[in-house]
Amino acid sequence: MPHKFNAFRRDKIPKQKHRVTNWAEYNESLRRRCDLTVWISDDALALWAGPPRTTPGGQPVYSDLAIELCLTLGMVFKQPLRQTQGLMRSIAELLGVEVAVPDFSTLSRRGNGLSVSAKATSKNVKPAQLVVDSTGLKIFGEGEWLEQKHKTKRKRRPWRKLHLGLDLVSGQIVCSDLTTEDIGDPTALPGLLDQIDGPVDLFLADGAYDGELTCAVLTERFGSAVDVTIPPPKNAVLSPDAAQNPSIRDRHIADIRARGRMAWQKASGYNQRSRGEITPSPKFPHSSWKTVIGPKLKARSFENQKTEARIGVRILNRMTELGRPNFERTA
Repeated sequence: MPHKFNAFRRDKIPKQKHRVTNWAEYNESLRRRCDLTVWISDDALALWAGPPRTTPGGQPVYSDLAIELCLTLGMVFKQPLRQTQGLMRSIAELLGVEVAVPDFSTLSRRGNGLSVSAKATSKNVKPAQLVVDSTGLKIFGEGEWLEQKHKTKRKRRPWRKLHLGLDLVSGQIVCSDLTTEDIGDPTALPGLLDQIDGPVDLFLADGAYDGELTCAVLTERFGSAVDVTIPPPKNAVLSPDAAQNPSIRDRHIADIRARGRMAWQKASGYNQRSRGEITPSPKFPHSSWKTVIGPKLKARSFENQKTEARIGVRILNRMTELGRPNFERTA
């Protein structure tokens, strides 16, 4: 953010340097990410069969937990549904468990509207420090390859917008939502806040959430104690009541005018927002969606895509539980 407003002297702004202080623990957590015992539990195998159905119709063969386990393995190892079926079948043979493995069509059909809880599993007693951001995910289609290879102008294809909220205290994603590309960030914010049960004392977001409406929603949900840090645009003006009753946004605008944007960022702690960036970040790889999960959704229908996003959130939270790096600033 400061580079955008200081482009003329970007080469003179020193970059922060950090070092990891727990390399041994973090290396082991990275190795355990592909440990099958992390993703396959005894409860899932014990509850593999579907519960008896009391209403008219066929009896379900697989439980929702079994479908979720297969889809999770497919996302962890980045495999399509057919390869996921073969992977689960070989794992069952190695474990010596005789279970019927759902085929790819069953995984696709049952994934539509599958109930998956994407909430964080860790119990954090401290108030959350929420960092909210969104990113675009590609969906099915030839993408840019067709235009680059054949020099043909392709028609515009839709994409999906993934909204994530990261807790800086626990490092886990506490709220998420997948919407179409026409849903703005402030519009999706109330749905994200509905997923948070505990208190929030800090809210960090980029300029897309700027506005009095966002501050009003946060104050209504969490009270006046929440510290809202959103950078106002360069041409932002004070509200008419700024002299008598300044809002949080008015105080940020006045601080930037008096001290400069970089000094405001350092004093307000806005630089912590990099921990919630959804794009790949070597400094915070545990919260990098596109590095771990991928930049594209494999599912075709919107409901299956929402299920895929919720499972991806659970995967990232599980990897964070295994271990995350601790950084110490050196310069």
